[in-house]
Amino acid sequence: MNAPRSFFYFLLLLVLNLGLAGSQARAESIEALRAMPVQDGGRIKPFDTFARESLYLIYGHETFRPEKGGSARPASEIVMTWILQPSAWEETPLFEIRHGEVKKGLRLSEEKKHFSFREIMNSDRLPTLMQELQSHRETKEKLNPYFQALQRLENQLFTFREIAAGRMLRLVPPKTGETWQSLPELDGALQSQFVEISQAFIRVLGTVTGNATAEEKNQTQKILTEKIKNFETSAQAENPVLYAQGSKIQTEIHYYDFHPFRWAWIVYLICALTCLIAWAFEKPSFYRPAWLLGFVGLALHIYGFSLRVYLMGRPPVSNMYETVVWVGFGAVVFSMAIEAVYRWRFILLAGTLAGAFCLMLADMAPVVLDPSLQPLEPVLRSNFWLMIHVMTITISYAAFFLSFVLGNIGLIYFLGGESKNRDKIKAVTLALYRGMQIGVSFLAPGIILGGIWADYSWGRFWGWDPKETWALIVVLGYLAVLHGRLVGMIKDFGMNVAAVMAFSLVIMAWYGVNFVLGAGLHSYGFGAGGVEYVAGFLAVEILFVVFASVVRFGRLKASKENK
Repeated sequence: MNAPRSFFYFLLLLVLNLGLAGSQARAESIEALRAMPVQDGGRIKPFDTFARESLYLIYGHETFRPEKGGSARPASEIVMTWILQPSAWEETPLFEIRHGEVKKGLRLSEEKKHFSFREIMNSDRLPTLMQELQSHRETKEKLNPYFQALQRLENQLFTFREIAAGRMLRLVPPKTGETWQSLPELDGALQSQFVEISQAFIRVLGTVTGNATAEEKNQTQKILTEKIKNFETSAQAENPVLYAQGSKIQTEIHYYDFHPFRWAWIVYLICALTCLIAWAFEKPSFYRPAWLLGFVGLALHIYGFSLRVYLMGRPPVSNMYETVVWVGFGAVVFSMAIEAVYRWRFILLAGTLAGAFCLMLADMAPVVLDPSLQPLEPVLRSNFWLMIHVMTITISYAAFFLSFVLGNIGLIYFLGGESKNRDKIKAVTLALYRGMQIGVSFLAPGIILGGIWADYSWGRFWGWDPKETWALIVVLGYLAVLHGRLVGMIKDFGMNVAAVMAFSLVIMAWYGVNFVLGAGLHSYGFGAGGVEYVAGFLAVEILFVVFASVVRFGRLKASKENK
């Protein structure tokens, strides 16, 4: 077996071992509970998803780790125990508070990150802070990070109390209407059956935490499964049509357990590493495995998209999380298309790096990028316009992001020596130029299509809304760069600098309008958080461009003096 193939199989086995490292024994012991349909957030979801989202809001993670050590406990188990024995959790450090000013305002320890329900409720400053939050809301101003943290704390306390009281857990559809019945609203056989589920659940926990034999564990799990099936049969009998909406339950559980986008970015990173070896060290035998890895990563990426589309019945571009994932996908696809034409190797490297970065960002920043499956806002409930406008606009950002990554690679070549790397610089410059052309070709029609949708939804084609204005600024900015190149005003170095700097316009149109300005009619896309990280990212890029410019002009000056 040759070296590239051995290297490829080694990396693949390493990834598989990493994926199998995490044990799911505790989650599997309550599998039937995880699959119970729950109405929450305007849709039917598995109890597992409801529990994950609730635990993440309150605790900051989708699994719970006791402070005294021990294995991670799945969200379904934790949330069920909130319902059965809420008083036992009131003294447990469960509520995540990150903002220092909020901790200081509540007179809590600034060294800790998690606090108990009792600690927070016993603070005499809590009513004052909540009143302060309400007063600020009434001003209709955008919440700053301090008030965002207060609002999160308010949501945490509300969610815990509502779950503990059973009011948030809606398990049974009504005979008439659409709002499902919560636990306190159950009566008769359904109430008795849920009590039986609770008793069976407690016995399962006893076998998991104790020294029960495998046969005892299997028997208690079978009993729990049987009790849940009986409850679900009774619940379905109340309203078969509404209960049938939960037919995608198992698919959603699989989506969250499998994490297709996480696997995709891992494979993309391995692909990028393989491309780097093939390109930088001139090892052409690594080129074919790199393509294979790229296709595997892309297949995982498409699989994740397919699951979200199937579960929600719409294009997956309705919020910032989904557009970040979509941009990563577009960057990989565009890089493969350009790489297939020019065979320069570094284009696939740039595309897989861009794809991995986007998916890592989406995977590791859930506070800012909400990955949950949410129903569409009313203004977006048109799959036709959502597909042709939003997907067209955001896919243009993918092409610009690819050019941005290529621009950074080009600047590295300039720092390495302009004369020595002249051919590679020419190739990088042509590739990023193609990326800009692709981006403009999608963005300009996307803006026009958005105007048509705006006329359909809001009664006007153009209103200088911040989102519209910044999209126009982006397309005009890149058109200026492309025309400058066309007439010879912008040379190779200028194109690489422009590819990096012009992307700041995309960041403002894509992230800044929604998360910084928070103004305009596109309020369905508004969010909060991450400003300091985005600002730091832009600052690093600007410093890198300045550094590359200073070094290059210094070399040019020295070269002229030597002549």
